Amino acid sequence: MAEQRFERLRNNIQSVFYGNPRAVDHLIVGLLARGHALIEDVPGVGKTVLARAMARSIDCKFNRIQLTPDLLPSDVLGVSIYNQETQTFEFKNGPIFANIVLADEINRTTPRTQSALLEAMSEEQVSIESQTRRLPRPFMVIATQNPFEFEGTYYLPENQLDRFLIRISIGYPDRGAECRILTVQPGRTRLEELRPVMTADEVVELQDRVPQVRVDQAVLDYVLDIVDATRHEAQLHLGVSPRGGLALTQAAQASALLQGRDYVIPDDVKALVLPVCAHRVLSKTYLHNGDSQSTTRILQQVLDTVPTPS
Repeated sequence: MAEQRFERLRNNIQSVFYGNPRAVDHLIVGLLARGHALIEDVPGVGKTVLARAMARSIDCKFNRIQLTPDLLPSDVLGVSIYNQETQTFEFKNGPIFANIVLADEINRTTPRTQSALLEAMSEEQVSIESQTRRLPRPFMVIATQNPFEFEGTYYLPENQLDRFLIRISIGYPDRGAECRILTVQPGRTRLEELRPVMTADEVVELQDRVPQVRVDQAVLDYVLDIVDATRHEAQLHLGVSPRGGLALTQAAQASALLQGRDYVIPDDVKALVLPVCAHRVLSKTYLHNGDSQSTTRILQQVLDTVPTPS
């Protein structure tokens, strides 16, 4: 039953998104693991289409925030407005109060506004005017950014990056997929016609099943070996944090469930190390010249040296 729902969700997204199918699976893994996704790639490869296709495939509330340098935290969280009729202040929810929130071009807004998302992403709640307000379930932030555009952008700080369970790279489509894009133009036509194939309650039910996926001690040791190796790698200034190890385990459980298994295998972990951990480490080269791409290469070297349990 769960496999059929996943297949419907995957097919619905891929009916309008013709890019890398692995990116679709990674986004679904992030959703199942109750995490958040950062889609980072060059302009024009379908980052926003992928995020909107996910949101339209689920019958839930969706808000899009176009992040700009002049955006304030209150524009994201909400603000109290004085009602002259009742002579009281009424709180107006900001766009963060939705099930799926698309934070488009997150690196174009200031660190102050970026930080407004931190509590929401970590605890599924926001604190405003001394009051704590819970966010709905499911809750997922899908952020997009262009890593090669520097003018008018702000680096995401390490603590912000660490809140994203998975970083997704789409890449350029192959020739056949690009021909379909040119012919059908799905982002302009089919995306608006997309209908939901899953309810919010079904998503929450599947999310609650992820922690029940069994992780053998040998697989846990494999995760710990990878995490420990990053902390002792000479080329890395900052290794994977305990939150990163937890994220890797949760993502592997979600991936196993997506593939119809109730147990995690080492290949689940290995396939997710780069998308889950590469944005959580800092290379010593990065500190000098901003070469963030080197972390993926170094992490792959670390992964190649850690023995895989049989």
